[in-house]
Amino acid sequence: MRKWYRNSHYTIYNADSLEWLGSERANSYHAVVTDPPFGLVEYTAPELNKRRKGRGGIWRLPNAFDGAKRQPMPRFTVLNGHDRMGVLAFHLRLAPELFRVLVPGAHVMLSSQCLVSYLVAQAFCMAGFEARGQIVRVVKTLRGGDRPKFGDKQYRDVSVIPRSCFELWLLFRKPCVGRVIENLKRFGTGALRRPSEDTPFPDLLQVPPARRPERAVANHPSLKPQALMRFLVRASLPLGKGVVLDPFMGAGSTIAAATYLGLKSVGVELDSKYFTMAKSAIPKLVDLEVTG
Repeated sequence: MRKWYRNSHYTIYNADSLEWLGSERANSYHAVVTDPPFGLVEYTAPELNKRRKGRGGIWRLPNAFDGAKRQPMPRFTVLNGHDRMGVLAFHLRLAPELFRVLVPGAHVMLSSQCLVSYLVAQAFCMAGFEARGQIVRVVKTLRGGDRPKFGDKQYRDVSVIPRSCFELWLLFRKPCVGRVIENLKRFGTGALRRPSEDTPFPDLLQVPPARRPERAVANHPSLKPQALMRFLVRASLPLGKGVVLDPFMGAGSTIAAATYLGLKSVGVELDSKYFTMAKSAIPKLVDLEVTG
């Protein structure tokens, strides 16, 4: 029996998101803001367990510097044909389920990675979504830029892959019924909410990584900063009403952002440890004062 928790602001489930989505009613949600696992081996239970124990596995363990110990990060450097088919197959299952449970005009904001984004986009467009562009978050990370494995001293002037200085979000929309203005009146969806009346929603954002206060309450390897999530979640509901869904909740950053904004949300997390973490972390993330 799956675990769940509900209050007046949100409901969260400890469940397999694909199975859970299959049990949900059609046209139930008004936006999706999520960071999926890409269906890669890094996020299988054995590898996550290695990561928790600090053993690494196929997780890269950055050196500590500046007095800070860096979080392990998954390697996305080499994908063979089997890996690519796995990514595509995962999203070919996910996209139709999201399409079904979303109302017309609903947007999907999906964190991705440049080596797999084209596969994700293919799956979502095949499911019937419209590709609506990309959102680029300018942020310097510790991913990429590595010297050759076992050759860092011999080949000090070499990088095997570019150092990542941005985070990619893919933007999709379920087609509207009629014109956008008609869809807005009927479903409250079909557009993005502006940061202000005079400022259009931009596709280039500069938001720093999650800082120590956030990681102290939500020690998740893919934690997104509240400054970013509050901005995206707010934009996803153009009229400020509806229900936001995060089918890969992690430590609950999307749910916390929605709660901070006074919006309803639903989250699903497969890993029982991260579900427990999210249950504790969400109210603490809501209370954090952050700057973008």
